[in-house]
Amino acid sequence: MKQQTSSSIGVLFDLDGTLLDTAPDLGGALNKVLKKRYLPTIDYSAYRVESSNGSLGLLKLGFADKISDFDVKELQREFLQIYENNICRETVPFEGVEQLINWLDKNNIPWGIVTNKPGWLTEQLLPNFPIFESCVTCFSGDTLPQKKPSPVPLLEAAKELKVAPQQIYYVGDAQRDMEAAIAANMKSVLARYGYLTEAELNTDWDVDYEVESVAELTKLLASV
Repeated sequence: MKQQTSSSIGVLFDLDGTLLDTAPDLGGALNKVLKKRYLPTIDYSAYRVESSNGSLGLLKLGFADKISDFDVKELQREFLQIYENNICRETVPFEGVEQLINWLDKNNIPWGIVTNKPGWLTEQLLPNFPIFESCVTCFSGDTLPQKKPSPVPLLEAAKELKVAPQQIYYVGDAQRDMEAAIAANMKSVLARYGYLTEAELNTDWDVDYEVESVAELTKLLASV
């Protein structure tokens, strides 16, 4: 990862639903688990909005009231194995992410990732995208004992960025992301283009900023 000196601002990102559109591969793993048990598969529009909630959220969506008929831990192991084997078949950065990262690097603005994704999956996924080579720091869901909505991983990431928390913009697409940012005294930025349900899109979020696209996020940061 890139070595970084002090900067006036910094940016931290969630991963799934914020930088990368991982929903197709996550949903694909879910549907393989369902097919194996001769259960109906789930459409993209349904599993997309659940993709920020990880394996358990997706399995609950797919199995619905039948989930109590199965060993959930075993379902999770199977799901994660399938996902690991297909981790970057259809996953792509959201439109504008490459331009945003290039802009951050050009302006010497340090950035990093704080995700609840398990570290062993994060470590396999990120190398598929050369744009992430300038990432200063990356905290996964199991890097520390605490994970989002705890502010602890965000605060530890801030130390590695060498930027004061109040000068950091944390961008995410889930309630736990915003809760963590607020608790860490960072500027909270809701990525409305991410994996939000219709109800969440209609919610009046208590956040500093909301953006509808990565291009809008770039304009926000450029205005600072």
